[in-house]
Amino acid sequence: MSEEKKEELIQEEITEQEVQAEVVVEETPKEETLEDKIASLEQQLKDSEDKYLRVHADFENIKKRLEREKYQAIDYASEKFAKDLLAPIDSLEMALQSANVDLAAAELLGKLKEGIELTIKNFNTTFEKHNISKIETDGEFDPNVHNAVMQVDSADHESGQIVNELQKGYMLKDRLLRPAMVSIAN
Repeated sequence: MSEEKKEELIQEEITEQEVQAEVVVEETPKEETLEDKIASLEQQLKDSEDKYLRVHADFENIKKRLEREKYQAIDYASEKFAKDLLAPIDSLEMALQSANVDLAAAELLGKLKEGIELTIKNFNTTFEKHNISKIETDGEFDPNVHNAVMQVDSADHESGQIVNELQKGYMLKDRLLRPAMVSIAN
């Protein structure tokens, strides 16, 4: 081989190595500097803190709103019942107004009695609507729902049985509102 050819081959080999070196340099990505990594991580931290603060603020707002709604629900829980009691009040007021009319005493007494019966019916309807029920006083004495205020002798009743109801008792669903005041047999 001639000197020229050797030199040519060496030159080609050098060029080929340079091309490969350039390819290797182009293939390796630019490495981030430490400062770039720190800046990127600091930005991610700030973004995460911002998200956390927003979520926490939303949570606090929801918590305050629910607390306010809870107290409003407690404050106005009896609103429906109070509205339903307006009809019996109206009946009582009409009965009172009818007492001022010029009527014979017997006729006035009949109208007042009718008004009172209507009012009691309105109260009972309202009570039924709101699950308030009358405690039964027929039969055996139950200390859970009856309050025995006196004992009486009775030939018609066995010992421990209710003889007379002195005051009605009421339940709200399964909860005792007021025990029935009764007298029981000796």
